[in-house]
Order: sequence, then C-alpha cells, then structure tokens
Amino acid sequence: MQASPSRLRTVWKGKEKADDAPVNDDFDDLDPVITYRHLLSQNLGIRDPLRVIALCDSDAFYAACEMVRLGITDKPLVVLQWESLIAVNYPARKFGISRMDKLKDAKQRCPDLVVVHVATYKEGQKEPGYWDNVDSRTHKVSLDYYRRESMKILGMFNEHLPDAEIEKASIDEAFIDFTKPVRQILIRRYPYLSVIPADSPDGMDTPLPPAPSISWDKAGFLIPIDPSTPVDQEPGSHAPSNEEGIQDTWHDIALSIAAELMGQVREDIETKLGYTLSAGIARNKFLAKLTASYRKPNSQSILRNAAIPGYLKPMDFQKIRFLGGKLGHALAQEYDVSKVADLLPVTLDEMQQKFGENAIWVYEVLRWVLISFLSAVINMFYSHSGIDRSEVKTKSIVNKSMLASKNLPKPITKPSEGHHWIRVLAAELTLRLNDAREANPNLWPKTLVLHARKGYEASRSKQAPFPFIRQVTVDVIAAAGDKLWEDLVGNSTSMRITSVQLAFTGIETAEIGQQSIVGFFKAGPSSKRGREYDSPVPVTELPVDQSSTAAGQAVAFTCSRCNKDILFPSTASVSEEDQTDLLATVRMEHSDWHFAQDLAKDPGNQLHAPLKEPANKKTRRKESPKGIEKFFTRK
Repeated sequence: MQASPSRLRTVWKGKEKADDAPVNDDFDDLDPVITYRHLLSQNLGIRDPLRVIALCDSDAFYAACEMVRLGITDKPLVVLQWESLIAVNYPARKFGISRMDKLKDAKQRCPDLVVVHVATYKEGQKEPGYWDNVDSRTHKVSLDYYRRESMKILGMFNEHLPDAEIEKASIDEAFIDFTKPVRQILIRRYPYLSVIPADSPDGMDTPLPPAPSISWDKAGFLIPIDPSTPVDQEPGSHAPSNEEGIQDTWHDIALSIAAELMGQVREDIETKLGYTLSAGIARNKFLAKLTASYRKPNSQSILRNAAIPGYLKPMDFQKIRFLGGKLGHALAQEYDVSKVADLLPVTLDEMQQKFGENAIWVYEVLRWVLISFLSAVINMFYSHSGIDRSEVKTKSIVNKSMLASKNLPKPITKPSEGHHWIRVLAAELTLRLNDAREANPNLWPKTLVLHARKGYEASRSKQAPFPFIRQVTVDVIAAAGDKLWEDLVGNSTSMRITSVQLAFTGIETAEIGQQSIVGFFKAGPSSKRGREYDSPVPVTELPVDQSSTAAGQAVAFTCSRCNKDILFPSTASVSEEDQTDLLATVRMEHSDWHFAQDLAKDPGNQLHAPLKEPANKKTRRKESPKGIEKFFTRK
C-alpha cells in the first residue's frame, strides 16, 4: 500500500485521528523538494534533505587484527578466549565455522585452522602476551591490542575526513556524517548551484534545477528500488533494466559523492593498515546500519531514498534491534508474521486488545524501530521515508574512567590471595593509562577504586585519591591497590570473592602549565590555596633515611597541630622523585581533615556563613508544578 506524499507529511499524534493531525513541515518524504536555501544553509542538522550518513564496520575485526599481527592473508583463522570462539575470519566461515562452535568441532571441519588465543596478563609481566599455556585461574584476558588498532583506523578517518562528524560506535564500528564535505564538493562540481537565478520566483526557497544523471560504476553495491530485481555481485551494479526510468535526485548525487569519499578512505586503510571494511551509506544512522550488512565483506552499499520501502519490507523484523527476543517472538506468534511488511496493517486498538493497555508502549517501540515506515495514520505503519533524527556526534577521546576486571573461576578465600589479582589488574590499568597519555600527556585520574563482589551480591568498594606521579608503573598502581584491598577485607578470615575490579575514575585533562602537587605546596601564602584557607597547616617532615625507604619502611611527617606522625607505607617500589609527590598528597589530605574539623567546631559557622535573608522579608510560597512537570513530582 503506497501512502501519498500528503499523508507522509502528517505527524503521528498518538490516538488522534489522522485526519485531525496537522501537517509537519519538518517531515521529509522520500523525494523532498530541495531548495537553494537547503543547499546554501550550514546549520540544518538532522532536518537537512541532503543529509548523508555512513556506517563503517571492520570485517571480523578481532580475527583481522590477529591476521595483521601474524602476517596471514587468506588462511582460515579463529580467535579463542578460554574455551569460546570470539572471532572467525571469512576464510574460516567458508568451512561452516561460526562463533557458536566448539574448538574441537571447528578443527574437524578445517584441519589447517589457525587458532590464536587472545593476549593475556599474568603476574610479573608489565604487558600482556601470547603465552603457550593460558589458565583462567591465573591469567586475565587483554583486548588492548584491538583497542590500539581500532584507534589507528579512527585516526585515518579523521585524517581523510577533517570536515566530517565521526562517531565511534564500538571497537569496530563508526558512524560518519558526510553532509558537510559532500555539500562542499557538490557546490564545486556544480558551481551554478551557488548562485540563485535572478528570475527565481521564490528567491532562496526556489527548488534546485533537475539533477544530472549519475554514474554508479565505482560507488559500490546499489540496492535496487524493486526488491525482486536481480543484482549482480559486482560493485556499482543495480540491474538498470527495470529502473532506467528512475530520475536521479540531488540526494542521490550526495550519496554518490559520499561513496567516493568512503571508497578512498577504505582503500587507504586496507593499503596502510591491512584491514578491510564494509560500509553502508544512506540518509540516516538507522538505515546506514542496516545497509552496511547488505554485502559483506570488503564492500560498501548505497541505499537511495527511492529504494527504502523495497529494501525494508521483506526484512525479517526479528532481526531488527529491539524486535528480537521475547517481544519479537510474541508478536510473531500472535500475528503469525515474520516480515516487516506483515506488521504494517496491525492497529493500535487491535494490539491493545491482544496485549492490554501496556501495548501502547510496544506499539510506540515498533513505530520507532520501524521508523522507516512512519505514516500519518495512527493505526498503521506506513513510514516509507526512513526518518531517524539521531545525530552523529564526535565523542571525546578522553574516557572519564578505565576499568580492569576479572571474574574469578576460583574464588578468593584468603586475604593474601587478592594481591595476585590486584597486580594483574594494575598491569592493565598501567598500560591503558600510559597509552592514553601518549596522545594526551596531561591526562590524569583523580581516584583509584577497588570493587569486590561475592556471586550476584552487591559489590563492596573502597576508593582513594590517586596522586600525580610523573612515571606510572605497575608497582605504583599495585601498591595503591593493595592498600585498598587491605582496607576492604581487613582481618577477615571468611570470604568468597568471585569478582575483582580495579578502576580509575575522574580522568581529566590538566590545564597546560598547571603545577604539579609539589609546586602547589611550594607556592607559599599567595597561592590560591593560601588565599582560600588563609595558610596551609604547618607540617614538619621527618627525615627519611634512603636505605630504610628502599627496604620498604614508611615515609612520614609530623603535624604541628595534632603532633601525630602521619605515615605513608609501601614506598619501596616508588622512586625518590615520586615519593615527594606522594608525601605532598598525604599532607594535603591531612590539612583538609583539620579544616573540616574547624568547620564542624565553629558554632556560628563564621568561616563560610551564608547570607541570611532580611527578617521582614516574607518567604515566597512555593508554586505548584505546572504542565507535565506535575506528573513527575513526588507526593
């Protein structure tokens, strides 16, 4: 059933009748009228009718990384993690091997199969390695190599496409918004579009002239408008016998330009890094994601607006995100359907009769997921326009946290057993933090956190400030982690810990020129801290005997206010230069403790007394919430 353009321009209005729904001018149909204003404007965002989005997916990424590392090209290869296959390259898939198979069965299907176990950390090693004998009871899986290779690919995207918005979607996927660079190329290739004709009746709102014909020969696989049209396996083929009368649009030209740019990037990545990628190019993220799987591996597919209905209608709806599992199974059983097109006639009233009032949520989820079939009619899914208003957003390369975790096959039952895993986790954090600091030397975490959990119970945790140290080593992180472990488990003699996690939180980029913590304390009374707290709490540092420090004894200072010796243990593996930083951190924390005590003892709160309202001023009566806000207010 083909919905008319007027119906497609109507906004969905819940239970309202479609005839009563107003026209939504922001709605874009399959063949929107593109004007000079659309072309020459710069900030249309998701409503841009020339918008072009691509999803780029690295083919069998973990397996490809190992092939590059080993110099393997066409040999069947699988990646193993303990007893499970986590990646299967395409040559191995030709033997019928999948990630669901057992290793023994995979070797029977392909005797020449190359098997690579992922790198693992083990105690005493600063970096993960590929060991002959790995044991989940003593080793921890490392994905660091794959993360590094993923960042190389992302770096090449940024290098080739400086004007595009690039969003890293996962370790092997990235969305690319080509709209801006495509518009620039479009105006260069067709310079007459940059000048509005003098006789244009509507000025900027005058439609663009008809688009010229396009050659799709080098673009990739073109998804046909008619799903029954046979498509050759050669890039650029689109079986023109049934589609010769189709007029190319300016959005089609935008798609073809994006395909050229994407092809150049993919070729360069394969040449320089050795990785093949598959891409889907369409009008939005939702459709680009579906299009990327049209032809794999090492290909790119293009979905024109006119081909959207024919491509999605025959699709198995349970393969679409959010429509798998129990929800998809229930719908398939209730209506005896399997394809997207089969769900279009289902009305909301009918669905509520079947599933109750809560079915409106199911209906709306279906409408959102099947957004490429959105229609004006509330009771039917007629969206032939592929609307998806989610943006492509460049994510910060600075992660606010880093986590190293281990689910233990053999639970920890004694406090002494925890130190082994603390050191293994510390090695991973050390590597990841140092990798991040290579790109951003001013990066530093505020806090180190230790979590421990028994079975499915809630985890217990301890945390402490992590001092700035010039050279991060496994010894430094492990020493801090051991201290947290001792604080967490204490003298417990009965425990059964099945999961341990060590994490950095509050990772930020320090300002350029910012002083280290040592310089912070040497700044004197005129420093920021001196102005805020009058003056630092005076301390007298105890003399530190270097021989005793090297032997693992404590570094200490004596507070002149409480006359206590404040110790910082376990500095045996810390350099003399870093001991100064650690000691300064302890002194600052102790100074803050005294300041907090002063605040607590101050009866008039004179140190930071808030301004009081005049006595004769009437207290303003709190207004009742209005509109939708009242539905979210606690009673």
